[in-house]
Parts: sequence; C-alpha cells; structure tokens
Amino acid sequence: MRMPPFTLHTPETLEEAISLSSDLGDSGEEFDWVAGGTDLLPNYKWHLNVKPHVISLAKVSELSKLSETHIGAMVRLHELEDSGRVHPLLSKVAAMVASVMIRRSGTVGGNICLDTRCFWFNQTEEWRESIDWCYKCDCGTGADCRVIPNQNTLCVATYQADLAPVLMCLGATIHLAGPSGARSMPLNEFFELDGKTRNVLQTGELVTHLTLPDDSSEWVGDYQKLRQRDSWDFPEAGVAVAWKPGEGETPADLRVATTGIESIPGYHVEEAATILGDWKGQSSLEELAESVRTAVKPVLNTWYPPSYRRKMVKVLTKRAGSGLTEV
Repeated sequence: MRMPPFTLHTPETLEEAISLSSDLGDSGEEFDWVAGGTDLLPNYKWHLNVKPHVISLAKVSELSKLSETHIGAMVRLHELEDSGRVHPLLSKVAAMVASVMIRRSGTVGGNICLDTRCFWFNQTEEWRESIDWCYKCDCGTGADCRVIPNQNTLCVATYQADLAPVLMCLGATIHLAGPSGARSMPLNEFFELDGKTRNVLQTGELVTHLTLPDDSSEWVGDYQKLRQRDSWDFPEAGVAVAWKPGEGETPADLRVATTGIESIPGYHVEEAATILGDWKGQSSLEELAESVRTAVKPVLNTWYPPSYRRKMVKVLTKRAGSGLTEV
C-alpha cells in the first residue's frame, strides 16, 4: 500500500500550529493533524479520507507536559504507563493499549481522538471500491451505510479507544485551542454521536491537554477489555468502573464508562446513580452489570457479534467492579 502524496507542515509552537491551520482553512485547503501517526498514517496508506496537507505536532513541546493533574496531548502512551506521577488506573489502561511499539509512538491526544472503525470502512481502497464504498467514505458517490442500510443520517462506525472511559470516570476536563480561541469541557461532553463527526472539534481546532480534578487521587477502580489477542488489537468492548471509598461498605461515589461498543464512549451516569442509591454489595454489582449491558447498543461492524459483546459488557463490568464488594 503506497502512501498518497501530501504536504507535511512541522510548526514548533502551538501559536504557529493554530496560525497555520487558520491560513489553510481560509484558503479552502483541507488538512489533518498528526500526533504519533499510529492511526492516521495506516488510514492514509489505505486511502481513507486523505487530505492534501498534514500538520505534525511532534515539535510542539508545550503539548508534552505531564503531571499528576495535567496530561498534554502529545504525551506518549508509554510515558503514562511508566510514570509514577499519574493515577495508577491511567498507568494500567495505557499499558493495555496495543503493543509496546505502538505505545512508544501513540499519544494521549491521538488515542482520545481516534477515528471510529468499521469492517466496511477499514479496508483497502480496492476492496471498498468493489462494494461501492460506504456512508463514511462515499467518495462523492452518495453510498449507503453497509451496517444499517437506508438510514444515511448517522454513521455507526465504532469508537475503539481505551483511555477515554478511564479519564471520564476520573472526572477529566479536555482543553481545546483553535483559530477562535481556547475552550474547555468535561471529557464526556467532547464526543458527538456520529461515526463521521466523532467529536466537537471545529475546523482548525486541536486538543492541547487534559486536566484531572484535585480529588482524582481519591478514586480507585479498574478497567477491563475484550479483544482478540493480548496485544495490538482494539477493544471489542471495554468497561471502566471507578469509585470513591466511603464509610462502611458503601462507596461514596461511583462512575462507569464503556468503549468499543458504539460511535462514542458511553458514560453511564443514571445506571451508577441508581445502584449507588440503594447499595447492597454483591447483588448491587450484579444489578449494575445488567443495567450497563442493557444500556449499550453495539452493531455488527467489528469482529465479535453484537450479542456476544453485550454479554461480555456485563462480565467486564463485574470484573472491573469486583473491588466494590471489598469497600
């Protein structure tokens, strides 16, 4: 697979990067940001929505800051894995992403903004052309969705990144910057339910960093994932459960998030609140797992069938929340 031609830009400051994106936008030129390149470059080799310009953030050092409560978008996944300064749950989930080589290149921002995936879309150009394309990469043909035909209003490609559910459970805030200025929001408000749009990033905007609240160190929890192999593969389902220990056997607070199921990571506020309001130990954990299983709606566009993935969401929730019965 040959890499298509594009012009690579390498700004050295955030201000320069945003100015460059603004100039390209004003001239009507399309572009992509590239961080570690572990997602974008394979997609380009498969000729998936290629742009004529690519802006690399590799030299923008201000995006690489890492502390207990600040995680720059260009922080490498292996840094999260090896750092003793970040929350242990973040270190664990970072170590579960792909392979060692991928983690040494892949970044936090890139993982958060990972493109959605679907086995009708993530194929070679020749293969996609043979089926008359699909809704996400119609190449001007107006092609239909191959997963749910006759509904060309929403792409159902699946979000399959690992960091988002854990960061959501820890109460992370995501910070963006672009030609119109800077803005911030809770991470669970960053994603947009559409496999094509994926998130709220506007043209020329990028993720600069994430911050965690001061009390994030008080939260404990776990993350469990379903995948075909122990390394490399994207999650077919992933569940993060985090809680703040309380007095006695009842947690003071509880959060649950999922990934690898729908077009955005799921943040299950109602399910967690309902169970927490009448906590009964092991039986409540069983109820929580069942309610999360009921809430998720996978479709047939990844390796495992939807029915199996839903069943495994229940199993993964009980595994990730097993420490709750020891509170």
